[in-house]
Amino acid sequence: MKKYILFLILLIPFNVLAYSNYIIPSGKTLGIEIKNDGIIIIGFYKVQNRFNKNNLKVGDSIIKVNNNYVNSIEELVSSIEDNVINNRVHLTIKRNNKVHEITFELMFMDNMYKTGLYVKDSVTGIGTLTYIDPETRIYGALGHEIIESNTGKLIEVKTGKIFKSSVTKIDRSNIGVAGTKNAKFYSNTIYGSVTKNTNKGIYGIYTDEIDSFETLEVGLPKNLKIGPAYIYTVLDKEEVNAYEIYINKIEEVNDKKNIHFKIISDELIKKAGGIVQGMSGSPIIQDNKIYGAVTHVILDNPTTGYGIFITTMLKEGER
Repeated sequence: MKKYILFLILLIPFNVLAYSNYIIPSGKTLGIEIKNDGIIIIGFYKVQNRFNKNNLKVGDSIIKVNNNYVNSIEELVSSIEDNVINNRVHLTIKRNNKVHEITFELMFMDNMYKTGLYVKDSVTGIGTLTYIDPETRIYGALGHEIIESNTGKLIEVKTGKIFKSSVTKIDRSNIGVAGTKNAKFYSNTIYGSVTKNTNKGIYGIYTDEIDSFETLEVGLPKNLKIGPAYIYTVLDKEEVNAYEIYINKIEEVNDKKNIHFKIISDELIKKAGGIVQGMSGSPIIQDNKIYGAVTHVILDNPTTGYGIFITTMLKEGER
């Protein structure tokens, strides 16, 4: 069965966690921007009919040029131009959390130096805000990690923000193909920071005004039941609505794919064809408690998918 992933700890006695027993559920669509810790190499192009890899690999992050930190593509370009000696520069890179030093040879062509590298310094996309802790203002969203699509590598957060986004159109899911939310970004209307990108969600501090302080009790996995439930999500503009689902399997042992469910809402199926990219993070509600968040669509049947327990997300957010 094929599955598709949809696009911050104080040690105290007895491992007591700091999250609240009541949190604010959301379902709001977010614009998300994360700047990577370093410049990611996403590919290579030929210069003078050959690839110029110099022991570099796709997924490496360039941290320094001649011991000068670089935080953007513009800084990378200017640092290379300012530090070329005999057609070479010294790069400090990070690969699989280990730092390496590399002498990089440039190609001089058409009166300019060419690296042969395709690079990226940030990612931008949309997702869904799952919850805000009213006491700490820590939020959680997505329920899974953000990866760089060309490399499949986890984005390492240097800085990041969540901001206003308005859904303009839904490309429907079909068997074998995950649909997607399309949205207009308002990147100057900032909701908060991004400080962590983990396989259980993204986290940060919510700094904007909170729309509503209405809270729901955090539901414990042992109390979740097979049967009807709801997800909160946006299908048009910025309006959050509840859509009925049916929970048909619960996996407490699994680290992330804890809640298997089917979409029951005719409206959601009609508009979206089921679960679509951008819906990840939509909170799962049963008996007026928040139990989890949508994380995956099953491509063989996009009206079905998986969710992660909210307690798992909360624990990760407080680490």
